[in-house]
Amino acid sequence: MSSSPQVRDGPFVLGLTGSVGMGKSTVAAMFEEQGVPVFDADGTVRHLQGPGGALVDAIEAEFPGTTGAAGVDRAKLGARVFGDAAALERLEALVHPAVREARRDFLDQHREQPLVVFDIPLLFEKGGFEEVDVVVVVSAPAETQRARVLARPGMTPDRFEQILELQMPDAEKRARADFLINTGTTHEETRAAVRELVKRLTA
Repeated sequence: MSSSPQVRDGPFVLGLTGSVGMGKSTVAAMFEEQGVPVFDADGTVRHLQGPGGALVDAIEAEFPGTTGAAGVDRAKLGARVFGDAAALERLEALVHPAVREARRDFLDQHREQPLVVFDIPLLFEKGGFEEVDVVVVVSAPAETQRARVLARPGMTPDRFEQILELQMPDAEKRARADFLINTGTTHEETRAAVRELVKRLTA
């Protein structure tokens, strides 16, 4: 990966990632404020699994009883796959190819842009980092992360620990990053860091 834009066809692609509760979605919104198109991997999955979504029938066939008129019942599906590595692998075999296709379509739609962001929570864990030019990791102190996550409805300490076990440790992500954005500061400082990075990568 390179830390400066390359002369090539299409936009420069920034991969945005970070562990649960690190503030990645907030940072993604800040990139959008700067006029940078953002591909939201999680949002794409919700669309694919929503009413009439392209993945609903396939998920129902693989996990009967987990869908309805509103599309995939995320609570039922989550209960079916959480903690079951084989079931999770079957689900990912359906979801990941569809998301990759949507990502390619997004890139094609924004081919004239100088910079785009791929917002992918599990960029290192599930692949995709090889498709970006730089990786930006969003990070915050561990105590800040824990407080944010445990404040979410329905979250428990045990579930938080289970989520962490499925993710690459924050320290390892930071070591592999081209750029770091700290969200353990004020929104104004984080926004300034995003603005400076956009300026650098589009200069």
